[in-house]
Amino acid sequence: MAVELEAQLGALTEETLAKGLEVFRHHLKEAEAGFLNACVRCGLCADSCHYHRTEPALENVPGRKLDHIAAVFKAHFTPMGRLAPGLVGAKRLDRDMARAWVDAVFGRCSLCGRCSLNCTIGIPMPTLFRAARRALGAMGLVPEDLQATVDNSLRHGNNMAIEREEWVETVEWIEEELQAETGDPEARIPLDKQGARCLFTVNPREAKFFPLSLQASAKVFWAAGEDWTLASDAGWDLTNYALFTCEDDQAAAIVKNLTEAMTRLGCEVLVIGECGHGYQSARWMGPEWLKRVFPFPVVSILELMDGYLESGRIQVDPTKNPHPVTLHDPCNLVRHGGISEPQRRVLRRAVSNLVEMAPHGVENYCCGGGGGQLAMSRYRGRRLKAGRMKADQIKATGAKVVAAPCHNCIDQLSELNKEYQLKVHIKTVAELVAAALVPPTLAEAQP
Repeated sequence: MAVELEAQLGALTEETLAKGLEVFRHHLKEAEAGFLNACVRCGLCADSCHYHRTEPALENVPGRKLDHIAAVFKAHFTPMGRLAPGLVGAKRLDRDMARAWVDAVFGRCSLCGRCSLNCTIGIPMPTLFRAARRALGAMGLVPEDLQATVDNSLRHGNNMAIEREEWVETVEWIEEELQAETGDPEARIPLDKQGARCLFTVNPREAKFFPLSLQASAKVFWAAGEDWTLASDAGWDLTNYALFTCEDDQAAAIVKNLTEAMTRLGCEVLVIGECGHGYQSARWMGPEWLKRVFPFPVVSILELMDGYLESGRIQVDPTKNPHPVTLHDPCNLVRHGGISEPQRRVLRRAVSNLVEMAPHGVENYCCGGGGGQLAMSRYRGRRLKAGRMKADQIKATGAKVVAAPCHNCIDQLSELNKEYQLKVHIKTVAELVAAALVPPTLAEAQP
């Protein structure tokens, strides 16, 4: 991987570097540019970053990563940077600086935003790092496997290049399993149901590797009597890895699959399955990318389940989940997405003992799998090392089950489970709710 990067850097031309600079400047608003000169070197960002907490090296300090970006901005876009670069720490964008940018914003950052939350100035680090990632994309320096994931979504309508026939067969098989589990031959996982209230979207990994997760969500919908459907063509995959490559045009094309499926099927509510970046992409970034307000609400399945329980639409027995459960907070869902309490209210009803991590909620530590890290094999060692922060948090709770409402997080936590011998079970929130469900016939018979 290092050889490939060096080959890419060696192929850079002055024209390519100039294009990167143009894109970088275009993606910085005036206020954001001002933040490039705002760091007071207080060091709070270092203590906030899971990379630095697990490996206290200078290059892991978020402020140091910001220095690399600010140096280029000063050199090319400020008078003092052009006249006295040494005095203000200005450095022109060349191959060495491009290498430093790749290492800083792809190799040592998951865009989790915890540094910004604890910054005394409130510097929007993820926004500035995204501008740098976008510039690197313009120079052809996005890690190959991350870009390949985006390309799959653009070409196939989902990031794992699953063909329509395979997807439909998988859904039909899971439907049969659902009917066997519920004992209800009428239990359905509808495909392309015109006029359904909810269009449900999932991570392709559920179809490939975690069918029980999709089955659990379907069981919850069944128990709630929800009017819902899945799309058989483009529009069923909630993921959008262009959020991580920061190619806004590509991100817009991917989220457009969801909006077109909503129109095609005439659904009322777009429901995002348990995925942090999928929720952020559809709920918050999507309207910005497409430059229009969506004519339908975008909600997380966590919000739906919270509503079902609050209204009595479904009932659960927490004794069916007797082991201590802790909750992992996906950064894109909680810190960036604003969904913090629904999953907690759901779990307090559905499990016998919920033990919170310290810290949790918006102050949670990233598991290490976000920002596209899972799709960048060249940084796997760093990813697992940085994940020790989350592993230590899990150990400290004494929990036997980790609820993680995000499949990217589940993948990372599964690797951490092996790497650090955590000996826990990792489940989605829907899986825990499905396990605790009181079947509708029994629930109706109860006084």
